[in-house]
Amino acid sequence: MSGHEDIESRRRFLKLAAGTAVAAALVSGLPRKARADDLPHLSEADPTAKALGYVEDAATTKDPKHTAGNTCTNCQFYSGAATGYGPCQLFPGKAVSAKGWCISHTAKKA
Repeated sequence: MSGHEDIESRRRFLKLAAGTAVAAALVSGLPRKARADDLPHLSEADPTAKALGYVEDAATTKDPKHTAGNTCTNCQFYSGAATGYGPCQLFPGKAVSAKGWCISHTAKKA
């Protein structure tokens, strides 16, 4: 094979590899977003939620550990939007309320 054919072969391989990488990134990213939107909402009756004193609305908690203004949206374990529901590392597979709270609340670091 000549040098020119090697270069063309290499270019074809690199184009194919780049295209495959982009396609894989797109395909793997889509299901993750769909799964986050489809998570069932955490119920206050859930055993783990009860153990951590989870409430869907922080304003309703009577727990003395709660500090005014602390909600899931400003907790480091919460990764959802500022409103609605989103995933929390403490409750895998469930979505918690953005305005919720639990005793494991840890403020996000600035």
